[in-house]
Amino acid sequence: MVSDASMTMDGGVEATGSAQPAGAAGPTGPAVPNRRRAGSERHAHDREVARGLFARLAELESDPPARAAVRDRLVEMHLPLVEHLARRFRNRGEPLDDLIQVATIGLIKSVDRFDSDRGVEFSTYATPTIVGEIKRHFRDKGWAVRVPRRLQELRLALTSATAELSQRNGRSPTVAELAVQLGISEEEVLEGLESANAYSTLSLDVPDTDDDSPAVADTLGAEDDALEGVEYRESLKPLLEQLPPREKKILLLRFFGNMTQSQIAQEVGISQMHVSRLLARTLAQLRERLLVEE
Repeated sequence: MVSDASMTMDGGVEATGSAQPAGAAGPTGPAVPNRRRAGSERHAHDREVARGLFARLAELESDPPARAAVRDRLVEMHLPLVEHLARRFRNRGEPLDDLIQVATIGLIKSVDRFDSDRGVEFSTYATPTIVGEIKRHFRDKGWAVRVPRRLQELRLALTSATAELSQRNGRSPTVAELAVQLGISEEEVLEGLESANAYSTLSLDVPDTDDDSPAVADTLGAEDDALEGVEYRESLKPLLEQLPPREKKILLLRFFGNMTQSQIAQEVGISQMHVSRLLARTLAQLRERLLVEE
């Protein structure tokens, strides 16, 4: 297992040693540029080896022992990627070894499902599947224990009330309207909306549309621009609790209540421009704190 690894630009992992300042000379000359060049060349070589192994894998359908050996080699080659992704979740109460084991399951699924003819790098294809496997581990382990029954029931009540009010008014209901409809406080409505979003999940193993469709995971390829935000959802929860009440409410209305900035402005009683500024400032603060945690 590689214990000191860094991600390359296309999602691969390159082993690194101790850092030297750019341009610093080692015993044999400018070490850093040489190391970077060597690392880039090595990674390009690894990609070529992986492509060759995947091509070989496709040719060995009729030779299970040989196919298994190639499959194992591909899994072993990409274990540094597994460890890198697992480390992103290391501060969330689970042992790193357990997370690596779960992530390895995602890697194996990716190796079995990858089609090299699609023209994408394997690491690009595998990353969403590996991360999805880790997140499903947290979801499956935490649902029954960490989500109070009160919130589960509130989530169902909010879903029903939202549908009823939307049909009656021809628009999405406000937090105040939901509170009146259910006879609860606005804070309880916001809490329920947050829990509903946190547990809206989709299995990567189910068919995309019907039983004859490929699994959702089989359609994944290029990286999703929003993937980082999804990965850090759990990290955001404690940071949200530290926000001032107004900023927290605006964020929840925007991203969990699916309200526009204009609707939020009416709900909170400030201008739409003020809402926009508060959102930008709060998101910048959250981003800074996430980077510090990393």
